[in-house]
Amino acid sequence: MTSTQPWLTFALDIPTQRLLSDTVLPAYINACRWFAGKARQQVGFDFSSILPLTTNGTTYYMAIIESRYSDGDPERYLLPLSFITDPITRGNVPEKGLITEATFGTQTGWLVDAIYDENFRNLLYHNILANQTQGVITFQKGKGLVASDAVMSRVLPVDSSNSALVFNEMYFMKLYRKLFTLTNPEVEMVAFLTETGGFEAIPAYAGSFTWHQPEQGDITLGMMQRMVANDKDSWAMTGDYLNDFLYAVPNRVFTVKEDVFEKVALLGQRTAEMHLALYSKTDDPAFQSEPFTDEYRTFLAGRFTDLLERRYELLVNNYGQLDEQAQRLAWVFMEAKEMIDDFVADFKKRELGSCRIRIHGDYHLGQVLATQNDYVIIDFEGEPESTIAERKIKHSPLKDVAGMIRSYHYAVSAKLFNSSETQGIDPDKLQVVSDRWYKLIRDTYLDAYLGTFGSPHPMFYDNGEINYLLLIYLLEKAVYELGYEISYRPSWVKIPLKGIVDVISEIEKLQPGGRHRQMASAPLHLV
Repeated sequence: MTSTQPWLTFALDIPTQRLLSDTVLPAYINACRWFAGKARQQVGFDFSSILPLTTNGTTYYMAIIESRYSDGDPERYLLPLSFITDPITRGNVPEKGLITEATFGTQTGWLVDAIYDENFRNLLYHNILANQTQGVITFQKGKGLVASDAVMSRVLPVDSSNSALVFNEMYFMKLYRKLFTLTNPEVEMVAFLTETGGFEAIPAYAGSFTWHQPEQGDITLGMMQRMVANDKDSWAMTGDYLNDFLYAVPNRVFTVKEDVFEKVALLGQRTAEMHLALYSKTDDPAFQSEPFTDEYRTFLAGRFTDLLERRYELLVNNYGQLDEQAQRLAWVFMEAKEMIDDFVADFKKRELGSCRIRIHGDYHLGQVLATQNDYVIIDFEGEPESTIAERKIKHSPLKDVAGMIRSYHYAVSAKLFNSSETQGIDPDKLQVVSDRWYKLIRDTYLDAYLGTFGSPHPMFYDNGEINYLLLIYLLEKAVYELGYEISYRPSWVKIPLKGIVDVISEIEKLQPGGRHRQMASAPLHLV
């Protein structure tokens, strides 16, 4: 690719931008792991904005690329650009970072993704350290960043929806690739938990940088946190201690080590401490607690009803492809559909005295890192399929609790039903064993979680309301899971179906002639 204009004027060089958009970007961007539009019918790519950053006479560009499609809304992606002319520097750029060979004016070199240029990475770090503003990009330093002029940096060799950079082996920077027209909720959450809530079981907020758009809202481009040494995530750790349990099952031995309960209880405690930090007094309306309003109940009930109808139709259409055990569970769900509809309708008009706060929003074992003696909670971006505005909606913290409970249910079910050690055991017997482990772990987690709050606590009105809200969120989560399993892992469909059936049995107790009074005053974990 050749341009008669120098690299310094690239932001104004419309012909070169069009040339790149037409001949280079389609192949390059479609090869990038972070590009989410591969499956859509693409119309083309455009440079929608180009934001310059300079240091020591060198110019880099934060290019905002708009991806257009034959139907649906366009998407915007961040592609930082560096033009390098030094062959030695080029040698440090992996092939996936090379966009094209290029000539700008009288200089010939390579156009690359700037994250692979050490000088660009160091520019980001020093701008955060100095609370710098360059043009429309504002850099902010957090409490977690300790001043250090000397910096060593590298790109983590992971392919995901964002890019990951490491500085001085102390700080982790996430460069957001797909951009949304609002401040990223992860930055808000991590900053609040670190700066206001004083919550220590997360990688501390070290800084961020934001694209300021007058009258359009700021867009987060990247965030930096302290790195945390960890052994593995809690999903992997749970799998490890399930192995001991699994190996005993064929011998008709039920065994759970005491340190397993201790670890589960600690996670329940840390979860509660996270929610208490998010409940901290603040003047920021984005983090002030709110009641259950008519607007919220209508929103949640509407979303849940739509989800329920789509999953129900999917289940009916795929019923014949399920195994016998899954079919029995599916039949219970289908028979109870009207009762579930009534339960959701009741939520829409029920007066609730508990309150709502900002929550993690995508909370499961994979979002918790296990350190030597503790846990670190990560990834506060929220539900991947929700809009940025929806991810910022306040919910009961029990929505996070339900997510973790469902994750424990998945862990034991996946282990027992998909291991060679249990292949000869009747599935119904495996279900009984799985339920026993799950209920012990669930109750341990809930006891520690609620015990950390103490009673009474203004976040929860009473025990009956805790149980009721847990039912709502557990049902919503299991119904959500059902769609993925039917579409991609039919042999796992029984896992969310069992979760749905468990909730149905509790809803039945709320019906006339059931045990509603008993449930309202019972222990807090009948679900």
